[in-house]
Amino acid sequence: MLSIPLQTKVDQLYECLSDYQKVIVAFSGGVDSTFLAEAAQHALGDNALAVTAISDSYPIREMKAAQDIAKQIGIRFETVNTEELEQEGYASNPTNRCFFCKSELFDKLRPIADKYDVGTIIYGAIPDDVGDHRPGMDAAKQMGIQAPLIDVDLTKVEIREISKAWDLPTWDKPAFACLSSRFPYGMRITRELLRQVDAAEQFLYDLGIRQFRVRHHGELARIELEAEEITRLQQKERRSQINDHFKTLGYAHVTLDLQGYRSGSLNEGITKIIAGK
Repeated sequence: MLSIPLQTKVDQLYECLSDYQKVIVAFSGGVDSTFLAEAAQHALGDNALAVTAISDSYPIREMKAAQDIAKQIGIRFETVNTEELEQEGYASNPTNRCFFCKSELFDKLRPIADKYDVGTIIYGAIPDDVGDHRPGMDAAKQMGIQAPLIDVDLTKVEIREISKAWDLPTWDKPAFACLSSRFPYGMRITRELLRQVDAAEQFLYDLGIRQFRVRHHGELARIELEAEEITRLQQKERRSQINDHFKTLGYAHVTLDLQGYRSGSLNEGITKIIAGK
C-alpha cells in the first residue's frame, strides 16, 4: 500500500504515459527503466514496447537480466544492436562520451519507432540526475526523448519504494553504469579493454559481491567496494583469489580503493568544475 503522496505521483505518471498513446522505453533492466517499463505496461498495455541495446559496453549478464525482467513484467520486448565504439567521439573517451552513447542508442530506436508508428521514445532519467555530469541527458533533450520520471518528480528513493510495493525484482538492485565509465577520460576505449573489465567484474560478481566497480588504469585495476564488502577482503585467501585472477586477465597491479564504492568517481573533478560555474 503506497502513501497518498506516492500514489498521487504514480497516478500522474500513468496519466503522462497515457497521453503519449504509444511509447518505446529505452530499457536497460536497471531500477529506473524497469520501473518505467512496468508503469508503461500498466498504462498502455501492448502500446508500450521495451527495447534493450546489445552493446560491447554492457555485460552479457545485464542484457540477459533485462530480457528476463521484461518477460516478468509482460511488456513487449525487442533488442537492437548499437555501435557506439565505431564513433570516434565515443571511443576517444572525452568528458562528453555519454552524449555519443545516448545519441547512438536513440538513433537506433528511431527506425523501430517508425516501424510501429510510435511517436514517443522515453527513458529512465530521474530528478536525481539533474545537475550531475550527464551529457546523455543533453543528447536526449536535443533528440526529443522524453523523461516522464523527471516530469512527475519521482526520485530514486521513491522509485525503489514503489518498486518494492510492486514486487519488481530491481527494487534493491545496485546502481549500474556502462563499462566505459570504468576508464579515466581520455583513455581510448576498445572492445578488448571492455572485455577485460567485464571479465574482472564478472569474477567479483561470481564471488557474491553485488555493489562494486573495477576502475581501469592501464595495467592497474582499482577496485571500489561498499564498506561491508571491504571487510570481507580481510581474508588473505579472498584477496589472493582476486589478485591472481585479475593478473590472468592482464592486470599487473590490483588495488583496493580505501574510499570505497561511489557512483561516478571518475566524474568527481568534472562535477566540481560544473558546480563552480
